Amino acid sequence: VQLQASGGGLVQAGGSLRLSCAASGLRFTSYHMGWFRQAPGKEREFVARISRLSSSTDYEDSVKGRVTISRDNAKNTVYLQMNSLKPEDTAVYYCACAVDWLVVHRTPDYWGHGTLVTVSS
Repeated sequence: VQLQASGGGLVQAGGSLRLSCAASGLRFTSYHMGWFRQAPGKEREFVARISRLSSSTDYEDSVKGRVTISRDNAKNTVYLQMNSLKPEDTAVYYCACAVDWLVVHRTPDYWGHGTLVTVSS
């Protein structure tokens, strides 16, 4: 299983970025997908999750209203649209997946490599 995240970069506060995560080596529609992030000196934290057929989504409180998770099952890709970015959103962002909705936001089955998002003030 490979989860390849991309789309990170440097953006000014208030700006937007869209992260992508391309999955391979798995049956994509069997997995719920999630995004996590790890800021410098902090533990990795949950950001958002989306169910197999996009019927359910869930967000960490600090990103609600600013972040949208989506997926395109035809492309085996999950996205994270981030708007109104703040310096505290600076982190390495990781995508992950799990077959169990109850654990995708806690202990996913698979992790991808991260992509760095830096928000300047």
